[in-house]
Order: sequence, then C-alpha cells, then structure tokens
Amino acid sequence: MKRKILNALLDWKTEQNRKVLLLRGARQVGKTYIVRELAKEFKHFVEINFEKDTEIHDFFDQNLDPKQICTNLSAYFRIPIIEGETLLFFDEIQSCSKAIQSLRFFYELKPKLNVIAAVSLLEFALSDLSSWGVVRIRSLYMYPMSFDEFLMANEEDVLIEMKKEASAKKPIIPAFHQKLKEYLRFFLLIGGMPETVKTFIGNPTDMKSVQNFLSDITTSYYDDFAKYKRRIPLLRLREVMNSVVNQSGGKYIYSKAGPLSNPIQAKEALDLLEMAGLVYKVYHSSGQGVPLGSGVNFKKFKCILLDSGIFQQIVGLRITDLLVADNIDILNKGSIAEAFVGVEFIKYSQDIEKKQLYYWHREKRGSNAEVDYLIEEGTQIVPLEIKSGTTGKMQSMNLFINEKKSSKGIRISLENFSQHGNITVVPLYAVANLIQ
Repeated sequence: MKRKILNALLDWKTEQNRKVLLLRGARQVGKTYIVRELAKEFKHFVEINFEKDTEIHDFFDQNLDPKQICTNLSAYFRIPIIEGETLLFFDEIQSCSKAIQSLRFFYELKPKLNVIAAVSLLEFALSDLSSWGVVRIRSLYMYPMSFDEFLMANEEDVLIEMKKEASAKKPIIPAFHQKLKEYLRFFLLIGGMPETVKTFIGNPTDMKSVQNFLSDITTSYYDDFAKYKRRIPLLRLREVMNSVVNQSGGKYIYSKAGPLSNPIQAKEALDLLEMAGLVYKVYHSSGQGVPLGSGVNFKKFKCILLDSGIFQQIVGLRITDLLVADNIDILNKGSIAEAFVGVEFIKYSQDIEKKQLYYWHREKRGSNAEVDYLIEEGTQIVPLEIKSGTTGKMQSMNLFINEKKSSKGIRISLENFSQHGNITVVPLYAVANLIQ
C-alpha cells in the first residue's frame, strides 16, 4: 500500500549530509512495512528487532563503536554492511537503551551509512538515558493511514485528483460526491491502521475479520500499558484512555477520568498516552492573531484518539451494526467527525514535527460559543466548524468572525463544495484540500 511518508524517506536516502533517521509513531501504524519498502532501493538490508532478537543486545553492551557493531551484525546475519549499499534498520529500538545511545556515533563515525531506527515508546526509554545525541538524529513522525492513502489502497487515485481540483466554483459531480462519502463511511468505521485496511480491501464483505483485527490492536495497546506499570498502574492507564473517548468533543476534565484516578494521577497517565502517540491534545487559543500558539491556554484542551477504528472499539460500537445506519448516525457517535478532521490535519502535516491543533471557546453567560478548530492562512486566523450532516447552524463561527475580524470561515460537512457569503463549505472527505 502506498504511503505518503515514503517520499520523505527517499529524499533522506539521497541527502549528502543526512543524519541517522528515527521513525517515530504508535505501534501498528506501518513503520516496519515502510522501511522494508525503502529497503528495495538498496542492494543489502539488515533488519534487527530488539524485542525479538534479544541476543543482539550483547553487541551494544560491549561498546558503542559503530564499526565494531557493524562487523558483528554483518557476521551474525551474513549480510554485508557497506556504506551506500546497505540499509541498516533498528526496529523497536526503545527495547535497547544502549542501541539508542549508539545512534549518535553512527552519524559521527559512519556518516555515509544509511541507518534508520523505528521506535514506538521513545520517551519512556529516554527517561533512563542522560544523553543520546538528539542533534545528530532526525525524527520523522508516522501516523495511521490518511483518507487519501485509504483511497490509494482502493486504487481510487482518480477520486483523489477530483477532490484536489474541486472548489466552491467547481463542485464534484454528484455521483462521485456520493462515492466519496461512501468511502469515507467505511474509513470512519475501520480506521487507518494499515493491517485493518489491508484486511478490509482483501474482503470488503468480511467485516467480522476487520472487527476482530481492531480488537486485537486495541488489546495490544492495553498490553503495552504493562510496560508502564512501574510508573502508573495498568488499570489507571486503561481508565484514562477510555475517558478520552468518553469525553470526546468537549474540554477534557481530569476529575472525570474515572473512579481510580485523581486529577494528578489522571494528568500523568494522559501525558504518557500522548507520548505514546495514542492521544492528541487540541489546545484552546484566544485566536487573537498569528501564531496561534501565542494565545494558547495549556489548562484548557480537548483530546482526540489516533484512530477512528480503535475509537469504535473502545466506545463499544460494532461495525456490523453501524453498517446499516446512515452517514449522519455514524458521524454523530461520539463526535467522530470532529476527531476525524483533527487527526487528518495531523496526518497531512509535515513529517519532521508534530502538528499542534487549536480550538476556540468562549464561556460567557448567555453567549457560550465554541469553534472546533482554528487554522492559520498567512496572517489570518480562519475558524473551522465541523458538522456531521448536511445541515446545522453556524452561530459560533459567525460570532468568532465578527469578534476577531476574520475575513472568512470554513464549514466542513457532508455537503458538496459550495460558498455561502464568507463561509466556504468543504466536504469531510476533502480535509486534505485545506492543507496541501
């Protein structure tokens, strides 16, 4: 399956002064797969999984000299490690702290060797390290598949081009608009985990297998929590992750995390889930001007989960039941439409940094208002409101526009591309148009 991040990896491969690459993201988002795809561009490929190949840890306990490490690895796997010809891949490197420390020396002593490390829980490993050479390493962030990648996996590249070229003046032909909405419905149900998408494409009528795979992924995340047990009890992490789903669409309140967690414990657990890439925070911004971060209130934020399919699992919704519902019913379940838009913005952002999302909320007696997201367009702040259907009022967005003197607003819904005064309507399936 095609992934956008492969282009960034190919660019890195040919850089003159490239750094060691650290591929970061939650488990099951496709990090190993995409490195293996990149490996097809090399004559030789050496892959080490530090969770599985535990005996390899000994090579890093002896010393951190990359020349000696390469000699040992080459002898062990019987594969030559040659600069310019070999891709050296350290998978699940968080399981070997010494290997993390060695990365800086690969940059210094073997700069022409292509080295990639994949990591799911880096921050947890770093808590035990005093130094690991961050300035000599480039991080690249990877996420579940975007809706465009889902369309590519379904060989619908023509639909992607149609929506890229569409606008309020040139809406999509109704038949194709309906087809895109139907693809979106399935995507919201199954999510963007590569193996889940692969299972769906292999047999679209076998939704039970898709449901089972989503259940397996969700269980594996909970099993991973055992790795954090030294810092936070397993049940508390599970409870806080469930609370992210339960509080979806509104300001996150630590005191409502659950009976096992007090606010301090809930905060620590939520921070760990964010570091693990399972949860993204959407911070409140005053929206006074660019940059949005200058008006941020870190005490007020909403939370969204990394994947809509996993969301469905945690909230207890069954795909087979949802398939018989219409689009509006599905999108209204737990603010799925709002979460989908936020995660899509993150997926389409630059791979070299984590994108921060913002929203606006005014709590005032008799005039409570909230705008789902704020984005920057040049020197302008543009408000975005997400509607799960094809109707809905826009009082909050109009209030923001009038109060902040914004020139436009964007409504994201199931409607086709259109324009209503200074409000641009963009279909839910075309969030990428606002970024690319």
